[in-house]
Amino acid sequence: MMRNVIALAMVATVGAHFSAPAFARQIGGITKGIGIAKKANDVRELSMTDAEEQALGQQVSEKIRTRYGVVQDAAVHKYVSLVGLALAQGSSRPALPWTFIVLDTDGVNAFAAPGGYVHITKGALALIKNEAELAGVLSHEIIHVTEKHTVRAIQKSQAVQMGAAETLSGSSSLMQRAVTATYDNIVDKGFGRADENEADEKGAVIANKTGYAPNGLVAFLITLKERNKNSTEKRGLFASHPEMQERLDRLNKQITTQKLTASATVQPRYASHISFKPVDPSAIATVEPGSAGLTGGDGKAEEKKPEEKSDTAKKAEEPKKGRFGLSKMLPTSGGEKKQAQVTASGGARGVDPEKDSKGGPNPAIVAVKIAATEVAAFRKEGGLP
Repeated sequence: MMRNVIALAMVATVGAHFSAPAFARQIGGITKGIGIAKKANDVRELSMTDAEEQALGQQVSEKIRTRYGVVQDAAVHKYVSLVGLALAQGSSRPALPWTFIVLDTDGVNAFAAPGGYVHITKGALALIKNEAELAGVLSHEIIHVTEKHTVRAIQKSQAVQMGAAETLSGSSSLMQRAVTATYDNIVDKGFGRADENEADEKGAVIANKTGYAPNGLVAFLITLKERNKNSTEKRGLFASHPEMQERLDRLNKQITTQKLTASATVQPRYASHISFKPVDPSAIATVEPGSAGLTGGDGKAEEKKPEEKSDTAKKAEEPKKGRFGLSKMLPTSGGEKKQAQVTASGGARGVDPEKDSKGGPNPAIVAVKIAATEVAAFRKEGGLP
């Protein structure tokens, strides 16, 4: 169509003037107009400032909290936040307004949203045995934030693109697309293998730097492995034995090679603050994928105990293959393209008692104020440098 417009303009100009300079000026103006129109329709990779990243994370956290609810216990939140802040001080982004949130669900999981929002479930806290293990989980999630893994995953997949004149803070439509894509990546799809490996390795370094035994994450993963030994499916943070063993071997080798020798576990303090009891995966109440609070939901939440599942649902679960990692870890075999395909099909499979676990009724964030002096006193009390 644009070629026809140019052709007609050429005929009209030549027919009227038979003047080369006038003809050139006319064509130049048309070409300039085409360039302006093209520029206005260009799209570019999603980019954001630190302030926009925090605004994105805040809205993503709100969706996660709405989905799972929040434990309304200020003492628990303050304790978890003190551990998290002690670790964040040793990260590459200590100045972020870090927020640590305990989700009210028995599923075992943890989620890191951009801008410093770290979530851990009460189900995970129930399985953790000491403060070093908690530090191992939180430091892993902190690395997902500091290295901007979620933002980069969205950019790589081109799930959200910006118009040439758009900004994340200036377009509510763009922000909502970014929030949806980020939530899906964190809760349903998970991070790529390279991101998970980086979170493991750099997280161990931060934990050790803070004074915690760097094998805290290893110990927690072994607990998960034992917890799921009778499972025929990969769920939540758990993976099959070869994948899990590969991960454990890699972490143990890193600890030895890099001489990470911190030793604090601070078990008594953990036990005095955390009293949640673990729930067997077969007893975790779940909601069907697509119910209220889940992506694509119709607003009608349906709670199901595992024994209430239909034969069709049980059969649908049989081929399910999850990812290992805190949030999710993609399978160790296959290339990135294959991994992406596995990830994308996850939502069509059966109910996952970790990810699809029923959440609590109250999504309100529990605000706690912690001064720098309190973090210092907390470290000293726990024998941390």
